[in-house]
Amino acid sequence: MPPGKRYRIPAEKHRVEIVVVNSRFITTIDRVTSVDEAKAILNAVRAEMPDASHHVHAYRVGYGNSVIESLSDDGEPSGTAGPPVMAVLRGSDIGDIIVIVTRYFGGTKLGTGGLVRAYGDAAREGLKTLKTEEKIEKKLLGIETSYSLYEQIKRMIAQHNGVIDDESFAGEVTIMAIFPVDDIEPFTADLTELSAGRIEPIILGDA
Repeated sequence: MPPGKRYRIPAEKHRVEIVVVNSRFITTIDRVTSVDEAKAILNAVRAEMPDASHHVHAYRVGYGNSVIESLSDDGEPSGTAGPPVMAVLRGSDIGDIIVIVTRYFGGTKLGTGGLVRAYGDAAREGLKTLKTEEKIEKKLLGIETSYSLYEQIKRMIAQHNGVIDDESFAGEVTIMAIFPVDDIEPFTADLTELSAGRIEPIILGDA
């Protein structure tokens, strides 16, 4: 079984602000799991700060080779805003993330080089103080057991980082448990040994 996909993701919504030559750059960072969610978060920030000059964004849904990326200069000169934010994002090694840099123009033009630096700095400042957590691919397993093995299997589930999601008690006990994918194979091996090969968990889907 291949190892599960593990990567860093934002732990919570995060916001910071910097000022560059009287222009305010407000960086909003959030977790996204789909393109629709990214668009919804961007629209929410636009609605929250409708009088801002620009809402520049870059997002990465997924991680590694299976990632969907999008960026926008949102009216700033081409290449001066979205690309520097995306460059910072790619260098962060964080997945499922959107960075929106909202600019309130302060009356002084920064020039193309100044804009690139300002948007890059705004993104870096946000990521520098961002709390992250590890995303671990998980699966839902179904396990049918006799009552005599129920307590032992419950303990075994906990030992292998599983969490019981549901249980039903009829002729036998049916346990629904969520496992990190990396823990499924060793759990299955121990379960096979405990039950002398009579019990085999069934992977029901993603959790």
